[in-house]
Amino acid sequence: MKKRILWCILCACLVSTSLFAQEPALLSRVHDTEACRKWVDGQMEKMTLKQKVGQLFIYTLQPVTNQYSKNVLRKMVDDYGVGGLLFTGGELRKQVQMTNYAQVHALVPLMVTFDGEWGLGMRLKDTPSFPYNRVLGCIQNDSLLYEYGKEVARQCRLIGVQINFAPVADVDNNPNNPVINFRSFGSGPKRVAEKVAAYVKGLEDNGVMAVCKHFPGHGDTEIDSHNALPELNFDRARLDSIELYPFKKAIETGIGGVMVGHLHAPSLGEGPASISQEVIMHTLIDELRFHGLVVTDALEMKGIAGHDDVCARALIAGNDVVLSPRNLKKEIDGVMSALKKGRLSEADIDRKCRKVLSFKYALGLSSWEKVEEEGLAEKLMTPELLSLQQELSKAAVTVLKDSSSLVPLDLSVSGTVLLSVSPSLSEAYPFCHQLKQTFPVGWLHANVDSLDAVEARLRPTQRVLVALHTDKVEPYAALLEKLAKDKPLALICFGDMKMLEKIPEVVRHASTVILAHSDEKFVQRHVADLFLDNAYADGRLSIPLSGLFKAGDGLTVDPEAPRQYSPEDVGMNASILSQIDSIAEEGIRLKAYPGCHVMILREGLPVYNKCFGSYTYEGKEPVKENSLYDLASLTKVTATLLAVMKLYDEGKFGLTDRVADYLPILKKTDKSRITVQDLLFHESGLPAYWPFYEEAVDMKSCKGGLFRKKPDKNHTLKLAENVYACNDFRYNPEWVSHVPSAEYPLQVADSLFLRSDFSKNIVEQIVKLPLKGKSYRYSCLNFMLLKEMVEKIAGMPMDVYLDSVFYAPMGLRHTTFLPLRKFPKEQIVPSVETDFLRGGRLQGFVQDEAAAFMGGVSGNAGLFSTTQDVARIAQMWLDKGICGDRRYLSRATCELFTTLKSRDSRRGLGFDKPDAEHTDNSPCSPEAPASVFGHTGFTGTCVWIDPDNELIFVFLSNRTYPSVYEPNNLVRYNIRTRMQQVMYQSILY
Repeated sequence: MKKRILWCILCACLVSTSLFAQEPALLSRVHDTEACRKWVDGQMEKMTLKQKVGQLFIYTLQPVTNQYSKNVLRKMVDDYGVGGLLFTGGELRKQVQMTNYAQVHALVPLMVTFDGEWGLGMRLKDTPSFPYNRVLGCIQNDSLLYEYGKEVARQCRLIGVQINFAPVADVDNNPNNPVINFRSFGSGPKRVAEKVAAYVKGLEDNGVMAVCKHFPGHGDTEIDSHNALPELNFDRARLDSIELYPFKKAIETGIGGVMVGHLHAPSLGEGPASISQEVIMHTLIDELRFHGLVVTDALEMKGIAGHDDVCARALIAGNDVVLSPRNLKKEIDGVMSALKKGRLSEADIDRKCRKVLSFKYALGLSSWEKVEEEGLAEKLMTPELLSLQQELSKAAVTVLKDSSSLVPLDLSVSGTVLLSVSPSLSEAYPFCHQLKQTFPVGWLHANVDSLDAVEARLRPTQRVLVALHTDKVEPYAALLEKLAKDKPLALICFGDMKMLEKIPEVVRHASTVILAHSDEKFVQRHVADLFLDNAYADGRLSIPLSGLFKAGDGLTVDPEAPRQYSPEDVGMNASILSQIDSIAEEGIRLKAYPGCHVMILREGLPVYNKCFGSYTYEGKEPVKENSLYDLASLTKVTATLLAVMKLYDEGKFGLTDRVADYLPILKKTDKSRITVQDLLFHESGLPAYWPFYEEAVDMKSCKGGLFRKKPDKNHTLKLAENVYACNDFRYNPEWVSHVPSAEYPLQVADSLFLRSDFSKNIVEQIVKLPLKGKSYRYSCLNFMLLKEMVEKIAGMPMDVYLDSVFYAPMGLRHTTFLPLRKFPKEQIVPSVETDFLRGGRLQGFVQDEAAAFMGGVSGNAGLFSTTQDVARIAQMWLDKGICGDRRYLSRATCELFTTLKSRDSRRGLGFDKPDAEHTDNSPCSPEAPASVFGHTGFTGTCVWIDPDNELIFVFLSNRTYPSVYEPNNLVRYNIRTRMQQVMYQSILY
């Protein structure tokens, strides 16, 4: 009866907690409370009073497996009945062996505790570690802290640990603190509390108790409690607002344990907090309504060790568990003596013991299972662990300033040098290598003995990226400060953030400062990707850096967030420009396209840059800044024409040269007199279109032919008015395979591969086609021949040529043929849901059939890009061949190709132009002057360049989705031309 009353008292305490504060989450998850009560009762019945006292002790030992250590452990378990163990560190295998040994011999299952503030690696060799809390405090996404706690819980359970003495809930607001500093989440109580709460939930939701420390707060002290007793000489209001705040939030979260530190807080109570009834009973339990396990900090520490009967005093003060006393026998005897003298009652011991046992039950110790040693290291080091470690480190990267907009770098500007301040050059290799894969960067090592030579080497450079891989930075301060005053300089700290305080003048004059916190290879690559506009960063400084930055400082770098300038700065009305929004959204409603991206530049600055809608009408993937579109015929100008202009610029051919001079296959045919200009003006006489793919189709498998004018059971796919396709046909195995091989390397769809020489077959088909007069007829075949000519003259594939001459040096990272070789499918906007010819969705494969069967690289189509990259090419034309600090085409060539117009049509030299005589058929708005040049694409793309008004208009969409044979509502409702009209109407001057 007495036991049942005690159990009811314990339950009543827990229930009363829920009325005022969060009940310990671990206990609230015990669904079968009757089973718990019976188990606790059963354990209590078989223990003596001394054994119940033993349950309140956690014994500390090294994980050593020799016989002496086993004998000591048996004595602690058998003679003193300790309630838990804390291993001090060592080898994982030995700790597991000693854990199993102890549990097998224990009368009552043991709570195995662990001091793993940054993971198992804090104590055990060759086990995972995570970034320090100071680094994690820079992370904005607290769900990552939850995942961190979850992963630590998984690892603890694997090695037989039930309690982790973490997280540190102290606020790091004293830079002279010798012991907390990097162990804290930061200097702001609110942010510390948020991180603590997230980690605690992650740990405890997954079956391991968290114990936050060091109550009532060890942050603003200048004495290490391992060595002496620190003082918190602050009034209660200050303690409530700073020191106590994270602990309050942890208790509200439902944390299972709080560790009381050896600290003196006079405004809370006299003496060390860990043995103070005023601090524990009055403040922690009564005021803060904490009803989980109260645990002392290690009682062997000098901040408390001088006190007699310290364990008895700790239990009297309100602690439930005492940790690591110096002399276990003496301290247990001291508690028994306190019981005899009436300083402690048996009811006190029973209540504390029942609480300990209740938590043991909640932690699964009622059905303890042996820890399996086999394969334990492999179970710890999972791919998910490695991914989380990387994710945490990347999320902590903090861009503190970027006054010269070096993040991302303008890749069209040359003369960038990486200066490695490190013990050797190799430390910065991952960073440099990642940069060099995209653009040329010099690389120097800052040797203390040759700083003058380094300075001389750097004098002509445009920009300097300084990678700090050592905390011994003072010898380099003068050089770095001089460089920072002279040119844009980015300072990247691949180590402890505190090293920046050693070079304050360098930091003040640097254009850009980035905290990477670590020089792990993946972190270096991530920071490089920030400079390459291919990574996200939103870290915020967790502590102030003296005189340089405040806690909370940091910038967000988002490659998906467009940079935009005020239209008024370049003489445009923002209010009028915003009317484009409603037109774009109207297009989605009218099923003109699922989504689009619109960009307008004036005087080289983006004044309008917005994404609308999604990849598909289902709306699962929104259009983003770096979403890649199939440019379709926009390829003609952004690829083929670029190459033609460059080779013309170099004097490799003339416009009136016969193409047959470069493509001998045309000689002695009716195409032998076609000139380069004829192809550019679309005046060659070639047909507008030809189904080259029919050569790859087994026509015998098409009952009734591949196409019919009327539908029947074999022809149900409507392609156009009076055009129905065969819905079941086979490919000719001579040309096509469903699996890749050396013979069939050209992929045209997810499971469709062409023979490598099919493109040659297409060219041969073009040669055989009859001409239809020399009048204007827009034809993709013209640019397919131009591509063949470019490759003959350049001596390499056109895509390779363009990448080396234009795309890479111009920093066009998202412009490419065959995009699936470089980008994940999820980044590419699909053009068709079900293609009649290739079957299935086209996402990353060019929609145009001719280009597809050319292997994806053709003169008429095949290029994929983003609005930003297309706009940069257009800006280069507008700037007469210059991009960044480099000339790509001569002024004369640019003026010739962008101004010359055919006498027989609106066409220019490769470019399309407005039709002033027939405005209804013009691809541009009526307001567009005659000087405008550009092009459109079948998939719903266009670029228009207006030299008179220094305007660029780029529109990318996938209007062909889900089917190319749907009505062309993009043209029907004049979406693009109406947007252009708004653009012109917004011009103020």
